[in-house]
Amino acid sequence: MKLKHAASCFRGILARESLRFLNQRARFFAALVRPLVWLFIFAAGFRSVLGVSIIPPYQTYVLYEEYITPGLLGMIMLFNGMQSSLSMVYDREMGSMRLLLVSPLPRWFLLLSKLLSGVGVALLQVYVFLLIAWFWEVRPPVAGYFFVIPALIISGLMLGALGLMLSSFVTQLENFAGVMNFVIFPMFFASSALYPLWRVRDSSEALYWIANLNPFTHAVEFVRFALYSEFNWQAGLITLLCTLFFLAVAIWGYDPLRGFLPRKGGPAASN
Repeated sequence: MKLKHAASCFRGILARESLRFLNQRARFFAALVRPLVWLFIFAAGFRSVLGVSIIPPYQTYVLYEEYITPGLLGMIMLFNGMQSSLSMVYDREMGSMRLLLVSPLPRWFLLLSKLLSGVGVALLQVYVFLLIAWFWEVRPPVAGYFFVIPALIISGLMLGALGLMLSSFVTQLENFAGVMNFVIFPMFFASSALYPLWRVRDSSEALYWIANLNPFTHAVEFVRFALYSEFNWQAGLITLLCTLFFLAVAIWGYDPLRGFLPRKGGPAASN
């Protein structure tokens, strides 16, 4: 694999994802509406129930909106990762994905390029959300806006790789849409995106351990600490390991010789 060929392929995939994103403006606004509803409406109600402030893991008193903001950033990354993987299923059904997969470049590079392109789109959505949240007086330290970028990239890769892994085992677009809902909502609600883990433990010990086993929890904690210029080594390591595992399974799943799709008669079998 020559560097110039790899760079040309990556630019092509990035351009395709960018054009798809620009042509689907509803997707951009939908990605913002979900977290903004939680920030503007639900957070206000939760504050009245939970009190004016809580103590998050980084040991500073903050308003509830500021606490759930990292969780809402994770929500954006989660939905975008699943949407990006949904496009893979769509492309596979339409046959256009064959043009990508028959490329002489390694399949792992093609999938990684797809992931990085999706993360780039998600980062744009995240910073638009942070800009809107700034006017809502949710204002992390200025350094946090830069410090959080690596955490967002790794978390986005993990969630995108999870979506790719699922898409490699689903052969029909309708089935994947159902799988998305089955995965997204349990992952989001059984995590620390909305409540600190110590408060979850006070209400349910079982839910606390489920949240600890949830990869999304560690992605959110990784982003939460990074947004306030701190590094959570445990959350970062777990997120990175989950990324490598999901990506490895996705690469295996899209392998025409060993993956799941050829055994089910998917398009990969005809390559």
